[in-house]
Amino acid sequence: MSVTVIYIHGFNSSPQSIKAQQLSTYFEQRRLASRGYRLLVPALHFSPGVAIEQLVALIEACAASPILLIGSSLGGYYSIYLSQKFANCVAVLINPAVYPQRLLVSMLGEQQNLYSGEKYQLTAEHIVQLEAMDVATLTEPKRLLLLSQMGDETLDYTEAVLKLSGVEQRVTEAGNHGYENFNAVIPELFEFAEQYFLLGSKVNE
Repeated sequence: MSVTVIYIHGFNSSPQSIKAQQLSTYFEQRRLASRGYRLLVPALHFSPGVAIEQLVALIEACAASPILLIGSSLGGYYSIYLSQKFANCVAVLINPAVYPQRLLVSMLGEQQNLYSGEKYQLTAEHIVQLEAMDVATLTEPKRLLLLSQMGDETLDYTEAVLKLSGVEQRVTEAGNHGYENFNAVIPELFEFAEQYFLLGSKVNE
């Protein structure tokens, strides 16, 4: 089975983030390309509207392939939206921001990407774009896996637990927003995707 994996980074992050690099290293060490896996780690635009267009384009280009989305923080929010929109997508959410519009409205103004150094203005229009992606009711909760740590210092982990109550959840004590010991759970991400796609779930239902 050929599977495309798309890692979706968070707010002011990039493909150079620690988890993205750990995932890339795991791919290389386990030689997953030889098993039919392909890894994409796009650098997303700061505008949520543009970022989601980038991701939709990647998914549509892989329409014939099962897709595993791995979304961290704001990337988790994007992943929820995309997993419910596209039948060939499942998503693992890593300490996801399920209400980013509430958090970011207090951060309007100049922002800077932590990795590239790019400066930009976070505007009210960006908040509107985020609100438009909110999934009030999950139509396909089985396409999602929540990995959350109680020690997340940026987000209240209970928000994700409550909003995603119909989703398989693996919540651990302590940890942090970056997800402590991410390396140790990487195999679980692939097990989740493989189980979903091999147990009779149709890619193009």
